[in-house]
Amino acid sequence: MSGSVNRPVRRRTFVLGTAATAGSAALAGPLAQSASAASFGYTDDGSNYVVDTGASLVFKVSKTNGDLTSLVYKGTEYQGYGGMNSHVESGLGASTVTIAQSGTTILVSVTHGTLKHYYAARSGENNVYLWTNKADTSVSATRYIVRVKAGMFLNDQPDSYTYAPTTIESADVFEKSDGQTRSKHYSKNRVIDYDYVGWTTGSVGLWVVRSNHEKASGGPFYRSLLRHQSADGGGLYEILYYGENQTEAQRFGLQGPYVIALTDGGAPSSSLYHANLTTSWADGLGISGYTAASSRGRVAGVGITGRNTAYAYTVGLANSAAQYWGSARASDGYFSITGVLPGTYTLTVFKGELAVYTGSVAVTAGGTTTLNSIVIPASNDPSNASAIWRIGDWDGSPSGFKNADLMTYAHPSDVRAASWTGNVVVGSGTETSAFPCYLWKDVNSGIIVYFKLTAAQSAAAHTLRIGVTTAYANGRPQIVVNDTWTSAVPSPPAQPSTRSLTVGSYRGNNYTFTYSIPASAWLTDTGAYNTLKIYVASGSGTTSFLSAGTSVDAIDLLA
Repeated sequence: MSGSVNRPVRRRTFVLGTAATAGSAALAGPLAQSASAASFGYTDDGSNYVVDTGASLVFKVSKTNGDLTSLVYKGTEYQGYGGMNSHVESGLGASTVTIAQSGTTILVSVTHGTLKHYYAARSGENNVYLWTNKADTSVSATRYIVRVKAGMFLNDQPDSYTYAPTTIESADVFEKSDGQTRSKHYSKNRVIDYDYVGWTTGSVGLWVVRSNHEKASGGPFYRSLLRHQSADGGGLYEILYYGENQTEAQRFGLQGPYVIALTDGGAPSSSLYHANLTTSWADGLGISGYTAASSRGRVAGVGITGRNTAYAYTVGLANSAAQYWGSARASDGYFSITGVLPGTYTLTVFKGELAVYTGSVAVTAGGTTTLNSIVIPASNDPSNASAIWRIGDWDGSPSGFKNADLMTYAHPSDVRAASWTGNVVVGSGTETSAFPCYLWKDVNSGIIVYFKLTAAQSAAAHTLRIGVTTAYANGRPQIVVNDTWTSAVPSPPAQPSTRSLTVGSYRGNNYTFTYSIPASAWLTDTGAYNTLKIYVASGSGTTSFLSAGTSVDAIDLLA
C-alpha cells in the first residue's frame, strides 16, 4: 500500500521544534509582514468566506460548518486529503458562521451548539490564528486537524505513518512487512517537549504552533497525537483534550491561540510560540472566554533547594480550571510562570516526572506572586532512602529500563524491541538496562531478580519498593521471595482506564507499592542468591500486550 504513495525525493522535512531551533528560521510572525498588504480582505464565494492575508496566504472557511476548506500558499493548495477538510474534531456539522474585519484583523466566528471556534488573519502575515472554546461534553474530545494533501511533504519520523499493511491492534496500530510498527499515536514527545509540529520541503514549511494548553488536561508530560501520514495525505494536530491515557478531568473554556503558520521553509517564528505570543490585537475582538494579558498574573520562585542536580525540575500549577508549567533553572531552581489566570492553584515540583513537593499558590490579575525558596524535604525524594540495592532511579519514568526509549514510538511487539523476558542479577552492572520497562500478565510475569545479602542483612526484615508510572487493566505487582514467602495482592491504585503501554505512553499516576518482607524469607547462606519473582496480578485485560500490565519507575530493597 505504501508503495503507491508519490514521494518526491528532493524534499526534506522537520517534524517537531522548540525555540532553540528557530534562530535562523524564516519568520512567519508579525516581523515577517509583507511590504505591501494591499490585497488584505475577504470575499464571499457563496459557500465560503475567502480570506486574503495580503501576504502569500489565502484560506477559505465554510459558511455552513466552519471547516477550513482551502489553504493556498504562494498559489499552491495544501488543504485536504481523503475528501476531508480541516476542522475541529472530525467536523462540527451545521454551524453558524460569521465574519468581521476590524482594521488589520479579520475574524471568522463559528458557533456549534455550546462550542465556539475562531479563525483570525492579520494583514501581511502568512498565519491563521485559531481559538476553540468548549463549554461542555457535547463535543466528546477537542482537537483541530489540519489535513494536508498527499505528496506535499515527506515524513522524516516514519513511526506515525498509518499505511502499514497489517493491523495489529484496534484500528490504529499497524505493522510493516519488516516487523516495524506504525501508529498515529507514536509521537515520541510530551507536551513540554515541543512548541510546534509540521513539515518542510526546504522551500515551504507548514506548521501548527501549539497553544499554552491551559485548558487542556494531563499536565506537562502528557503524550498525545501530533501528526500522521497516510496513503492519502497527512494530518497535523492540536490536541486540546484527549481521553487516551488521561490522568485528569476535562477542563472547559477557551484554548488558544494556536497557529497554522506557512513559511518559506524555515521554522515558524518564535514570536508565535505559546511562551512569547502576545495577542493585544485580539483583546477587542469579542472572542468568547478571552482573557487579556493584563488580566492575568505571574508566579515566580526565587529558588528550589533539596534538588538532585542530575535531574531537570519542572514546576506545575493546576486547578480544575487551568494548568501551567515552567522549567526550574538548573543552577538554583529559579522559575517564572507567566500568563496565569487568576485563582488558587496546587503548585507541584517534579524531579523528572516524579512529584517531590506540593503546595498552594494564589494568583491575582495583573500581579506577581513571589515565592521564597522552596525546600524539598529529603523524605519526599525516594532516591534519598538508603537501599541495599536499587534498579533504576526514582524519576517518575521508566527511563533507562530495557525498551523504554523505543516504547514512546513503537508497539511492544515491534521487531526493534529486545526480548521482554530474561532475568536480572543485582551487581552485574546491567540491572536496569536488562530489566524490562513494562511487565504484563501474559508476556513476562514472573521475571526473577537475583541478589545476595550479607549475614547482617539476611538477619533483618526489609522493605521492598516497586514504583510504577501507569498500569493497564489494573495490573499491579505481587512478589514471591525465595519461593517461600508470597505477598498479598495489593489493591490497584487509580490509573487511566484506556490503553497506554501499547500506544506510546507510560504517563499515568505514579504510585509506590511497598512490601514488608520478614527476615525468615531470606537465605542464610551469604554466598547464595536470593530470588525475587515479580508477577502481574489482575483479573482484567485480555491477552498478550493487552493483558494487564504496568510500567516500572524503580525497584529497591531498603536497608
